Amino acid sequence: MKKITSVILALVLVFSLAALSACGSKTASASATDTAAASAAPSASSDDKTITVGASAVPHAEILAQVKDTLAAQGYTLKVVTFDDYVLPNKALADGELDANYFQHKPYLDNYNKENGTNLVSAAAIHYEPFGIFGNGITDLKDLKAGATILIPADGSNETRALFLLQQVGLIKLPENADAAAGVTTLDVKDNGGYNIQTVQADTVAAQLKNSDKGTIAVINGNYALEAGLKITDALATEDASGTAAQTYANIIAVRSGDENSAKIKALIAALETSAVKDYITKTYNGAVVAIF
Repeated sequence: MKKITSVILALVLVFSLAALSACGSKTASASATDTAAASAAPSASSDDKTITVGASAVPHAEILAQVKDTLAAQGYTLKVVTFDDYVLPNKALADGELDANYFQHKPYLDNYNKENGTNLVSAAAIHYEPFGIFGNGITDLKDLKAGATILIPADGSNETRALFLLQQVGLIKLPENADAAAGVTTLDVKDNGGYNIQTVQADTVAAQLKNSDKGTIAVINGNYALEAGLKITDALATEDASGTAAQTYANIIAVRSGDENSAKIKALIAALETSAVKDYITKTYNGAVVAIF
């Protein structure tokens, strides 16, 4: 009996040690996985000498390209990540994949923060892109026929801006108390002039105008007009670049709250706000982009 008991105790000891060994291996494996995941997680701020900026291809990335050498001389590497929409650059910034982004105006940023619970802020206003009205087969707004389709951007702040431009040129009427800061939509239009106003995704307006029926017009964001090869000088109407719209809708360098005073963001802004960059904007975009610093 004593012999049997000794055997049983030995077996229990063996299985216990095996179990402990297995648990130890599992813990080590999990730890290794966590470390790998942490190292793979994006962190734009981990390198204080690399400035990663998300931007629309035109004109933002082109403008940023002008300051790469200036920043390099100060020991900074500028990485520009291009986006073709208006949502992902803010998500990437909020998630820490970018140090900054450069594609939007403050009303759009404020609306994004409100809808997504983010805390992104403007670090500097760099330029203004006048909204333009462009036509398909029409060269004068006086020739716009009753019932014609008018395409405008669908997102909150740009829809507001487009509607105010349409009112500016006398095509529609908004309520007397309409406020750009508060925002308006097509549902707020008091008199649509008999036109068919359609809201579509901002980055598709130019393409949809090109494929639309003759006699259609569209209000197009400056950068998307540039990408589509449209010249502001060919627009049927534009916003007044010397008016309040220039300040309200200036394109900004956006960062996470608290990063606006970091050394590399200050270096980025200082590199952009120069006479050389202003001259580049003036000569390259012929009024489609206006420096406001």
